[in-house]
Amino acid sequence: MENNVIIDWSIRSQRKDLELPFFDPATIEKATDNFSSNNKLGEGGFGLVYKGTLIDGHEIAVKRLSQSSRQGLNEFINEVILIAKLQHRNLVRLLGCCIQGEEKMLIYEYMANKSLDSFIFDQAKGKILPWSKRFHIINGIAWGLLYLHEDFRLRIIHRDLKASNVLLDSEMNPKISDFGLARTFERNQIEGNTNRVVGTYGYMALEYANDGLFSIKSDIFSFGMLLLEIVSGKKNRGFYHPNHSLNLIGHVRIQKLYM
Repeated sequence: MENNVIIDWSIRSQRKDLELPFFDPATIEKATDNFSSNNKLGEGGFGLVYKGTLIDGHEIAVKRLSQSSRQGLNEFINEVILIAKLQHRNLVRLLGCCIQGEEKMLIYEYMANKSLDSFIFDQAKGKILPWSKRFHIINGIAWGLLYLHEDFRLRIIHRDLKASNVLLDSEMNPKISDFGLARTFERNQIEGNTNRVVGTYGYMALEYANDGLFSIKSDIFSFGMLLLEIVSGKKNRGFYHPNHSLNLIGHVRIQKLYM
């Protein structure tokens, strides 16, 4: 009950400044057909994501927070307060939220082609992504990251940039999503430190994974790993090659030596 009060106060106290719509739970239940499994888009440590259709025909994505996730509570507050202020064509847009009792949901614009990982790691779908489209996606991610690091009034470190957190719209334009782990800096702040390292191993810079130090360089490392995955179509985590035991970065280094 205490967590519910904290979330409700933290978000509603800034509601006027955020200009963020609050959706009625009944509206979201109807839009998702009572969270039907047929409308399930994906899931993570925070809970489930569902596709929904509002009464006016507008399609949405509903991120429903798991009631058993304590980590998700902090992520929920962070994501609502932070993303509501972000406006960029390569960042997913938050349309509103829904809070009632134990129920906490984020309402996003619906991305018709789901996440980037469903394309680049799938042999069949990967064929519809020629180099020109992959380059377009890489550029879009870079522009979104530049906005977070340099163009927004605060400096924002995403801390979990990876293929599954890049969504694709109907025209295959990329949008960075999932800001639950993001941290904000003042413009003159260069780096931060944390005792609680969060994110996805394989995309983490060593200074962050080992010592908890993070900065824009941490996101750039993650972007570099993502770039390798987009170009190669191979996953960094679980990468296997019959001739050596190196990871994807090591494999790329070897290939470069023999070019």
